[in-house]
Amino acid sequence: MKGISPYSAGGVASPGFEIEHARLQRPLPLDAGFDLVSDHLQGIGRPRQALCGMELRSPRPFTFEGFGRFNAGYVETLKRWDVFVDGVNPVARTNVAPEVAPPAEPSLYGFSYTVPSGQAAKRRPPSFIVAGAGELPEGSLDARDVVRRGETSADAIEAKARFVLDLMEGRLRELGASWADVTVAELYTVHDVHPFLQRMLLPRMGGAPHGLTWHFARPPIVSIEFEMDLRGCRRELVLRS
Repeated sequence: MKGISPYSAGGVASPGFEIEHARLQRPLPLDAGFDLVSDHLQGIGRPRQALCGMELRSPRPFTFEGFGRFNAGYVETLKRWDVFVDGVNPVARTNVAPEVAPPAEPSLYGFSYTVPSGQAAKRRPPSFIVAGAGELPEGSLDARDVVRRGETSADAIEAKARFVLDLMEGRLRELGASWADVTVAELYTVHDVHPFLQRMLLPRMGGAPHGLTWHFARPPIVSIEFEMDLRGCRRELVLRS
């Protein structure tokens, strides 16, 4: 699902394949993280082009300009890996800044990749990943487009959350999935979500039968306050790092 140059908005596994997700016991600096991803894929007999998602952790939110500079170096690695398809980046991404004990430099926290499912003929729920998104319209990296920019009142955070849920639902539909297919739902904010958690957030998510993981972290760009990502995976791993 086309996004912008640094990342796609999400992806779904082709028939006969499914998406696995791995997270690291401890985040690794990004260059070492890319090496780990390459070694892991090689070890399970998958090419680098099987990579479909990256989860990063940063020391602090970037400015819009700083985010662009960081993305330029990140994208160069994916290009060297020959991951781009017809000039489009297919790898979804989440990049957030933990509020407590952040890493000293941009680091890898987790990644997703495709593997053969071995059950191509059997009807299975879609296996997919939805990239992280905050309260910015699809395709925009313009500070002027941030929903209720500069506001952090309870009402503003709820409005931002509604906007992000709309984005998540739109991406799910485009991937041929629904909330019922989601196995992992994650949100990233340092603001209190309890005022609308039971009233709005969980009902919109179909009750979140597999729970909702709240990372006490800020989205990657200054002035964005609420972010979510989703996935539907059959297998989740934790790798030593």
